[in-house]
Amino acid sequence: MILQEVVLCATAPQASGSGSGAIVLHDVQTGTSLASFKQSSSALHCTSFVETRDGQGGFILAAQQDKSILNVYNFQKDQLAFKIVLPERLSCIALDNAGSFCAGGTAQGRIYLWEVASGILYNSWDAHYRHVNVLKFTHDSAALISGSDDSGVSVWSVARLVDDDAQNELPTPYCTLSDHTLPVKDIVCGLGAFPTCRVLTASLDHSVKLWDLSSQSLLTTFHFPKPILSAVWDITERLFFAASPDGSIYQVNLFRQRTEKHAGQTIEAVGGAGVSDIIRIADEDSNSRKRLISVDQPITVLTISLTSSLLLVGTATGLIHIYDIASHQLLRTISTHKGMSISYLTTMLKPPDLVGHISLSLNLGSSADAKDIIPMRPVVPFHRMKDSKAREAHEVAMMLPVQDETPGGIPSAYDYPEAEFQRDYAFFVQPNAIGTSEASSARVAKLEAEVENLREQLGKAKGINDVMWETVVQKVMTQEKQKTVVEGQDTIVPGEGEAGDSVERPRKKSKIRSK
Repeated sequence: MILQEVVLCATAPQASGSGSGAIVLHDVQTGTSLASFKQSSSALHCTSFVETRDGQGGFILAAQQDKSILNVYNFQKDQLAFKIVLPERLSCIALDNAGSFCAGGTAQGRIYLWEVASGILYNSWDAHYRHVNVLKFTHDSAALISGSDDSGVSVWSVARLVDDDAQNELPTPYCTLSDHTLPVKDIVCGLGAFPTCRVLTASLDHSVKLWDLSSQSLLTTFHFPKPILSAVWDITERLFFAASPDGSIYQVNLFRQRTEKHAGQTIEAVGGAGVSDIIRIADEDSNSRKRLISVDQPITVLTISLTSSLLLVGTATGLIHIYDIASHQLLRTISTHKGMSISYLTTMLKPPDLVGHISLSLNLGSSADAKDIIPMRPVVPFHRMKDSKAREAHEVAMMLPVQDETPGGIPSAYDYPEAEFQRDYAFFVQPNAIGTSEASSARVAKLEAEVENLREQLGKAKGINDVMWETVVQKVMTQEKQKTVVEGQDTIVPGEGEAGDSVERPRKKSKIRSK
């Protein structure tokens, strides 16, 4: 099955613990472990990945929290592919959606930008005064957004950062979002091309702020009773969740229903008035309590499933809780990593070249043959310093587009029959409502047999009813005829008797009178 959603999580030792973490893929419906990549201990925002697509295998990058090493994994092997020695220890990393650029931040406020396919260090600059906590690319990879302990959020144009003519100049941000008062801990980019997209920023100053990059302005501030460490935004941008370290998760709806006299019920957006627009989310409010999820464990990271129906919560104790967004009901808990800390959590489609779970559509003899059908996306060790000669040469490995059929008549990994796609799509959207195809076929056959049996019984009952009806009708008709004949005879006889009596009575009276 290609349309199968999986959970990708990264673990790290707890503050008081020891040992090594891992990067693990789980089935989102059962919690079963599908693959594990060991020898990795990455902190918050220090793991990123690129999915398998466009005929190239995906990969995972994990910056180690105790050394200046970047671990590289690919989905076709459960072992470490290789290590990249970095200029210094990174506090956070980010990959753009295309897998072209990798950005890394440091505890000193510096940001590095590499090209993945060539390893060229395009730029490195002092972006903040203090620790860089989070880096995020926009969905079109046109901008890089950074959040720091200095309470600042900076937006950087990638085109300016890779411009050859501006290599000797200090990069200047496209804009700076400076309304927070305490460290910024999380950033969420909305859909849309830069700069028309919107951005959410979460901070320890108890607030989550909604920004519009096109106007470089603050739209709304949401104030919470507790510091906010992590946030996640629904893909339709209808609502977002904000989590505090003590285990409280707040749901904030960005649209509300209003009733007007003439227009009836209408839907309107919440906030948008600017700097002065502050929406307070209080624990005492009844509506806020309805939208509050209490985990009772320190929360480290949040994410939403691809179908926007599940909320996944990673905790500092190694548990992954899966909640139903509509009802806030806890559906299941993945406790495989108990004793560790969840440092990264996201969902994705199961890679067709995942080790141990190679897609049957590849028609491979063994897992080792997967690299022949889906070659690895090129990842080159990153340069530690700027090199103008490397920039001028700019040697990058290129992959030709995937063709309909590979040489030798072997179908590609992306051949998807219509019937199989429809079945997988139905399971992907409603996994609990639809079982396996075999169970469904057996159920249909059983129901059809039951319908035929009911039809046969109905025919017999109808025949019996018709016979009974005809018998009863004939009997009633016969009785009615006989009754009519008898009543006719009775009517004639009494008539004659009455006439005789009437003649005799006067005679008797006359005799009495004569005497």
